[in-house]
Amino acid sequence: MLANTLNTNEVKNRAGTEVEFSRILTNERKTVFAQVAETPSLKHRITIQHSESGVGAKTVRRSNIRIDKDVLSAVDASTVVTYTSSLTLTFPVGHASTSNDAKDVLAELISFCASLGASTTILYDGTGNGSVALLEGGL
Repeated sequence: MLANTLNTNEVKNRAGTEVEFSRILTNERKTVFAQVAETPSLKHRITIQHSESGVGAKTVRRSNIRIDKDVLSAVDASTVVTYTSSLTLTFPVGHASTSNDAKDVLAELISFCASLGASTTILYDGTGNGSVALLEGGL
């Protein structure tokens, strides 16, 4: 289980600077964190949620981590816009004897978004190959 406060570099922004969050909601399958320094009218949230479907060998768990950040529009300062980034893992747990394949696809996605080729450095600034494709709408 995650700590109630994410404040020891668990979350970093594009400059690699820590952003602190505090748990504000938890139920059986969902938890929500709010940025500690968020402006009340501009929410900055992390949501983690899980769902399962099927039974026995057909059991599948779908887990999602989503970050939403409200900001004032750069075009119309009276309009609030929301940026959202989401990561979903679909894990056919009923057919898995280990979590290795799930770990592989997760690591592959993270490395694709946060690195360049043979790089072993995590890039927070959006310059990783997958991040550039997402940010610029490229293929």
